Amino acid sequence: MSRDHYGLSRVVGEKGVLPQRARTLDPSLPCRDAEVLIDVESLNIDAASFKQIKDEVGADPERIAARVREIVRERGKMQNPVTGSGGMLIGRVREVGAGHPAHGTLQPGERIATLVSLSLTPLRIDEVRAVHPAIDRVDIRGQALLFATGLYAKLPEDMPDTLALAALDVCGAPALVARWVRPGMTVAVLGAGKSGALCLAQARRDLKGQGRLLALDISGQALDTLKGLGLCDATLQVDATRAVEVMEAVAGATQGALCDLVVNCASVGNTEMASILSVKDGGTVIFFSMATSFTAAALGAEGVGKDVTMLVGNGYVPGHAQLTLDLLRAEPALRRLFETRYV
Repeated sequence: MSRDHYGLSRVVGEKGVLPQRARTLDPSLPCRDAEVLIDVESLNIDAASFKQIKDEVGADPERIAARVREIVRERGKMQNPVTGSGGMLIGRVREVGAGHPAHGTLQPGERIATLVSLSLTPLRIDEVRAVHPAIDRVDIRGQALLFATGLYAKLPEDMPDTLALAALDVCGAPALVARWVRPGMTVAVLGAGKSGALCLAQARRDLKGQGRLLALDISGQALDTLKGLGLCDATLQVDATRAVEVMEAVAGATQGALCDLVVNCASVGNTEMASILSVKDGGTVIFFSMATSFTAAALGAEGVGKDVTMLVGNGYVPGHAQLTLDLLRAEPALRRLFETRYV
């Protein structure tokens, strides 16, 4: 595969550095041979990133918009300099380069969602049209470039764009859960947001009525919603930054056995040890949160003598987009939750 398929020619001033690691990208036109040019409509910013921005500038939409524009203007991409994370976008294809693998199959005018991070996507914002703090979305007018290696999904016709975007933003999470959950397991999902809800729904399907499913979050209201939808067997209202208290709560809910699998979907930092202490020796933790410190996780597990397999959810599992959209189609209650909370 050629170097340009990875977008190396878009990196400014750092030879050999991949776009995600680069500080600055060049989003200028024209579209190059192995790229897709997209007229962007909305940015769905990573939850950890959006929270950090709100904490920094306040919840005022105009200040959030100004900070997003500032980041994109300085970096040529939407990569939060504090969290390092980005998000994803939806838009309409304007041009497909002759050297792009989708040339001839992806047509100008088709609407797509990118399934790679905004932290590696060259982006220019001409106008911020609206900010939706409750769902981490920013509507814009601008252009983005998708490299030959960049994953995308055509937006489905049987659901609103905003619904598809909310689900596709975290579609790697339930797809990886499907790889690891087996009937008979005790599974805990930390975080009651959209990735947490999808992971619970997928885990429930994979457990096939055999096993136990716990939902953990600091918000009692969010947990009540998940329990009311039948997405879990039990809920634990806990502060995931207080690791020992979480462990004790999980031990109490499992008669001391702890969990076979813990899925961390929290959008705040310092939750690594709560996940590690809640899993039994020989168990597995999947970290999907972009607020995770993998140094803290590795050294923390070593420090407490915990034999645990730790996985980084990298956002990509083959077939992840279709699996997640099909999950929404098959689970009416889950779809209603997404339509109520995230659309």
